[in-house]
Formats: sequence, C-alpha cells, structure tokens
Amino acid sequence: MNLHEYQAKQFFAEYGIPIPNGRVARGVEEAVAVARELGGAGWVVKSQVHAGGRGKAGGIQRAYSPEEMAAVAGRLLGSHLVTPQTGPAGLPVHAVLIEPLADLASELYLGMVIDRARKRVVVMASSAGGMDIEEVAASHPEKLLTVTVDPIAGLQPYQCRQIGFGLGLALPQIASLSQIMTGLYRLFTEKDASLVEINPLVVTAQGNLLAIDAKLNIDDNALYRHPALAALRDVSQEDEKETIAREYDLNYITLDGNIACMVNGAGLAMATMDLIKLHGGDPANFLDVGGGTTAAKVAEAFKLILSDAKVKAVLVNIFGGIVRCDLIAEGIIKAVQEVGVTIPVVVRLEGTNASQGREMLRNSGLSIIAAEGLDDAARKVVAAVV
Repeated sequence: MNLHEYQAKQFFAEYGIPIPNGRVARGVEEAVAVARELGGAGWVVKSQVHAGGRGKAGGIQRAYSPEEMAAVAGRLLGSHLVTPQTGPAGLPVHAVLIEPLADLASELYLGMVIDRARKRVVVMASSAGGMDIEEVAASHPEKLLTVTVDPIAGLQPYQCRQIGFGLGLALPQIASLSQIMTGLYRLFTEKDASLVEINPLVVTAQGNLLAIDAKLNIDDNALYRHPALAALRDVSQEDEKETIAREYDLNYITLDGNIACMVNGAGLAMATMDLIKLHGGDPANFLDVGGGTTAAKVAEAFKLILSDAKVKAVLVNIFGGIVRCDLIAEGIIKAVQEVGVTIPVVVRLEGTNASQGREMLRNSGLSIIAAEGLDDAARKVVAAVV
C-alpha cells in the first residue's frame, strides 16, 4: 500500500526525521490560507498522487504571492496528473502539499528497501539526489552507496558513518544523517514497510539536512497488524478493478493486453501468461483466484475481468487440487449467464473432479471452447482474438 507524501512525512516527524513546515490543502481558498499562515517569500505546491516523476510532469510548482498560489492550486486541484508511472489516464489530484521554499545547497538520495535474495534490508544512498535512482544506478553506479543491515543486530552507527563519509558530508552533518537513518530504519521495521525513500534529502545553505520529499510503501500482507495505517489507503489512486478484487480476496493486476486470464495459483498464472505471450497474444490481467476458491468467488472474478472493455477473449486455467473443478465449472456457468458473455471463453480444467467439470460445461449450452492442456488452451485463446 502506498501513502501520500504528506502522510509519509507525518510518520517521518514521529521518528525524528526533519521535514519542512508544510500543510495540506484540498481547495483553492484553503491553499491561499495555508500560504498566508506559513508566511515567507514563496512556497512550493506539490500534487499528492501515488506516482513518481511529479516535477517533470508539472505536478510540482512554485508560487510567490497569495494570488499566484490561488492560480497554481486552481490548476492542480481537480486535475489528472500524468507521469511515466501513472499510464495515459493519469491520477486525480485531490490535495496539494504546500511548503515554504527552502534554500538548498545540495541534494542527496536516501532509501531503504528489502533485498529478498539476501533477506535483508538494504540502505541505498547517493550524492545524485533528485534523479531517478534507477538512472543513477545505470549511468553512474559509482555514485550509489549501499549497506546491508543484519536483522538481528539492526542498523549500526558505523554503517551510518560509512554512508555519511561516502556522501562527503561534514562531521556535524554525518551526526544528523545517523539520526535520520536510525529513524528511517525504525520506521521501516516497526511499520512493516517495503520501501522508504527520501529523494531529495537536501543539505540547506545553513548546512542542515532536510527531507524535502518522502515515500513510504507498506507491505499489504502486514496491514492486519496496522489498522491505523490501513485506514490511510486512498482508493482513488488505485485501479478500480484491483480495489474490487481486494474486496473478494482476489489477487488481480491490470495489464495492457486483450486476453483475460483466470487461474488458481500465482505460479500457474505466470506460466499461463508466458504461454499466451509465446503464442503471440497479450495478457489483459494477472488474476489468481486462490487455491481454496468457491463458485461464488469464481463468478465474481469472471465478472471482474469481463468489466475490462479491452478484453477480447478469456482463458480459464484451473488445476483442481484443493479446489474441485466441478465447483469452478459451476462458477463459470453462473458468471457467463449473469454477465451475458459475448466473447470467446477457453477453459482448461485438470485435477480433482475435472471430468465432472468438463461435463457440466458441455451441458451448459454456453459457447465455451474446451482445451485439453495448457499449451492447447494458450493456442486456442490466441487464435480466438486474431
């Protein structure tokens, strides 16, 4: 689950990480009032969306008077911001974060992420703050500093100093960086984060460190431990179909193709999508209905994938182990009847009660294409959309 910048900065403040004195506004009049309250010679107005690249897309602007603030806030609020991370539709801007302009001397990058191969939290830092970290790693790998944290020992002071010296900071700044890194690591572990990032972490003209930006992603699997965090979810920033899928405990991700997939098991789903690509097709989604699914759940999954207008065919690939294939067939029949499917549906059933499931589909009177194996199913569904 992603958090907005202003939400992440609230947690930063709780963990002793210095942030600008900012306020959130959701209307033009409120934005002007916030600017007057903050005072100063100018302000930065930052669109609150769950995407990077906001500055390059015009989602971060400056204002130097209350009148200019009204104009900037009026342009941003209610708009859809399109960045390389949003897709062509963009994301709606319902709020802006307003902060005083800072006098910056240099920009740094600081982040923490899980290295799943090592089963460790990795700290990443760079003197090339303000740039995409992927670009830095690709074009200037020597500027990317990393340390790996032992989960038993935790982040150590010497590792903080190692990063500080690598960034070329002065001793007082290294002490401040150590405090920031320690706070970030506590935040990361205590809130079950999957990513914490400050880009940029700036050195001000006075020599102080300040977190100008904040990114905090929480592991969805741990949200049951953090109801207060779960309540911060902004569904307006998420794919509507993925939100609906979550309500039915379905694992769904929208993709760009036109062949919808409904599979039980993540590994089988990946293999199914690979075979569709191998035979020249493009998957429209990743959909794992789970190992212990029900007919009602399958029906909801079917309706969900058919709600995508770009879908031209559906491949149902079920291996009956925990779940029985006759229950899957029942769900398919129910969904096709309720939705009124007019596109080709290819079904491959194997495993427990597979023969009964196939018999139910044959006797349903519906236009369903049967497949004998996974490769056969992929060939048939790709041919159905040509």
